[in-house]
Formats: sequence, C-alpha cells, structure tokens
Amino acid sequence: MGMTMTIGNLMRLLSDGSVHSGEQLGNAMGVSRAAVWKQLKKLDAMGVAVEAVKGRGYRLAHPIEPLDGAAIVAHLPADARHLLTRLLVEDQLTSSNAYLRERFQQGAGHGEVCLAESQTAGRGRRGRSWVTPWGQSLILSVGWRFESGVTALEGLSLAVGVVIAQVLETYGIHPRLKWPNDILLPDRDGELAKLAGVLVEVTGDAAGPCEVVMGIGLNLFMNDAQREVIGQPVAALKDVCPSLRRNQLAADLLAGLLAMLSTFEKCGFQAWQAEWNRRHAFAGQPVHVLQGQQGCEATAGDVDASGNLWVSEDNGQSRRLAGGEISIRRRL
Repeated sequence: MGMTMTIGNLMRLLSDGSVHSGEQLGNAMGVSRAAVWKQLKKLDAMGVAVEAVKGRGYRLAHPIEPLDGAAIVAHLPADARHLLTRLLVEDQLTSSNAYLRERFQQGAGHGEVCLAESQTAGRGRRGRSWVTPWGQSLILSVGWRFESGVTALEGLSLAVGVVIAQVLETYGIHPRLKWPNDILLPDRDGELAKLAGVLVEVTGDAAGPCEVVMGIGLNLFMNDAQREVIGQPVAALKDVCPSLRRNQLAADLLAGLLAMLSTFEKCGFQAWQAEWNRRHAFAGQPVHVLQGQQGCEATAGDVDASGNLWVSEDNGQSRRLAGGEISIRRRL
C-alpha cells in the first residue's frame, strides 16, 4: 500500500537529490502524475527549488535531510535522554512555540521538544513573521517548567544564544551574539548577518511557578530568491559547512539546551555571562538604540549578571537596557 499524498511524503521521496520520474512518485503515493505535478508546483511556491530533468523526472536542486526523531534521540547523550520527556516531529505547524504552549495547557509540555519541517506563522521578536520553507531550517522549541518566578529567568534567552554558539563552535563555525536574541554569522559578503533567532515565551505566576517555551529558528540553506525576499543580510550554515548533518545538529543543540535548563534555575544567567560577553558582536562599538519611537546614539558595553545590556550614550550618560521592545543596530 502506497504512502499518502502530502508535501512531507513527497519531500522525503525527493530528499536524496536523485531524479525521480512523475510515474515513480505517483506510484509511491498512489496518485496520478498530474497530482504529483500539482504538488511540485506547491513546493516551488513554498520556496523549495525543484529541477525538471528533461525526459527523466524531477529532483531537488539541493538535497535535504528530513528530520528523523529516532535518529535524533539515538544521537543524544544519556544525560540529555534522561531530561527529555518527549520528542515531537511535525511536517508543518503554524508555530512550534504555539504547539508547545498548547501542550502546557493540556498538562504536558515540561521537557518536551518540538521540531518542525516548516512553519507558516512563526514569530520573531517584535512580532515579525518567520516563514520557513520545508526542510531548509532547523526549527525547534523546548518546554520547561520552573518553580521560581519570572525574575529567576532573567537572561535565559541570552543563555540559549550561548548554547547555540558553543555547539556551532564544535563544527568549526564561530558565530557572534547580538543582544538580546540573535545569533550572527558573516554572510557571503563578509558582513555580520542574522543566522538564528531565539524567542522565549513565559506564562504563569510572576512569583512562580511558570512555564517557558524557548523557540529557535536557524537558517541551514537559503537560495538567492529567498535572500532577496527577506531584503536584509542573512546567513546560512550550509554556506560555511556544506557537510553538516541536520539530525546530528538537532541532537547536539538539544543536548546543550537541556543541560543548560537543568541548572539555570539554580545558577542563573551569571554562570553564562562571561561566555555571552566573549561572543558579543558589538562590544565597544557605536550603536543606534531604538526604544519605541525614541532613538539615541551610544557605545555598547557588556551585559550584566541579569542579562541587561549597558550602553554609554553619546551625551556621556550610561544606562541599562532591560529587553522588551528595544532594537540595537551597529552604526555605519
């Protein structure tokens, strides 16, 4: 009996990068070649490059490694497996963070990890959309319940950034961190560009306990058309590490995140402060600070033990930025 006709199943059949005829694809899924062609057009509209090879069939312009929950768990060290309650892998979600928030509402969520091949309504900081074509990013969210209140979670998103940087460094990749939630890497022109973003969402009592969902969106591959649509410099891991394995990277990130989460409530951000400052993208550099409609010119300092960024304004005053709706941009 053939598999059902879904974008995910079609992508898995094409994922090896080989040429597959429309007839082969149709037979595998129990549908006509015309139905296959319609799905291939959908993939093209989603930003997945499919090449037609005359007289032979179709192939992906760039092979994709589909997410494999069993392979990810197999790559996890024993400590991480102990901390992991459940690993969920989905073909498409509106948002992996929203999915785990619903899990918490159902009485689950703690120690759960959700990975998605694509998401249609992902959200970055300040409500920006984060749309991801199938299989070309690493989208994951981790749920964790903390007994302490919100103040015990100060700097958590920065600690997540440190974990991501530390894992990538084991691959020979050396990202920089931009306060408060971005991971940067030189793009193809050598300019620092966004590689990944972190979104931490907290629900519960200010005095505790509270439930936290940490979402990460990390660019693995991005073609020229996608970069043009985004309209700002972006970096992708495959540009600097073409041989990178997606499921292995997912396992490495999860191992680092779960280890950090298991100690964060006791140690706080202070244990991660020096590591963050060592990777600070804009330390000592002139920046533009935008807070609401108000902007000022300043020089970026270090982050403190609570994850706040200190800046020295051009008028000589020093002040502490505590997150929220604040944007930091390097001055040109």
